[in-house]
Amino acid sequence: MTTDVLHVALVHETFHGADGSERLAARLGQARQRGADLAVLPELPLNAWAPASRGARDEDAEAADGPRQRALSDAARRAGVGVLGGAIVRDGRGGRRVSQALLWDAGGRLVATYAKLHIPHEQGFWESDHYEAGDDPPRRIDAFALPLGIQICSDLNRPQGCLMLGAQGACAVLAPRATPLETYERWRLVLRADALTSAVYIVSVNRPGPESGVGIGGPSLVVAPDGQVVHESTDAVSVVALRREAVDASRRAYPGYLAVRSELYARGWSETARGR
Repeated sequence: MTTDVLHVALVHETFHGADGSERLAARLGQARQRGADLAVLPELPLNAWAPASRGARDEDAEAADGPRQRALSDAARRAGVGVLGGAIVRDGRGGRRVSQALLWDAGGRLVATYAKLHIPHEQGFWESDHYEAGDDPPRRIDAFALPLGIQICSDLNRPQGCLMLGAQGACAVLAPRATPLETYERWRLVLRADALTSAVYIVSVNRPGPESGVGIGGPSLVVAPDGQVVHESTDAVSVVALRREAVDASRRAYPGYLAVRSELYARGWSETARGR
């Protein structure tokens, strides 16, 4: 699929609870009415924020094609819009759980998954008690008008993922998150740096407010490939146009035109992993 613009909705809301599916369908309908091709939801949008406590519950996770995943697929199909959501998924290897982003097209078909690689372990974010780190590197996704990649929250603080996706030709990195309001300026700085150094759009959607005593909050935002914040909002639904020409311009300018020396990096990381 080739075009120059992708309209992305930032849906700054979560959808757990008895009315979650109905609210999700309504928000996606609004996104589509406003011209969105793809809606990005926060981290684990159909779960309450389970990592607020250290006790992992069986009901917070599900197998592949579980109820939360079916709800996302159904909502995408009903609204006629792509959706990036997520769930705590048991991956079939002895009940191992991962925090998995799931990308659905406008027909409700699952087109990509990505398991979070960097797992926090601190007050209010006891994530390593709830799921393990994924095993697979991020990969470019060619299911929409522009090539995309996915990172999840703390992955953005290890910029290798964004750099890899930019080198693969992704034009935008979609990044659901759950971050505290008090750390927002630090996150804003990191997201700007990721966009500038990788020459990609960063589209990051946060959970909207405090949960279970954890001070989650702060805007969702879009950073352009030149590092400038072009959208910043706590509105429930907002739509932003991502333009290929902005990515192309950043890749012609500094630092985007610098060579990506993948083979050299791979050798260096291999030596690091071996402890040399």
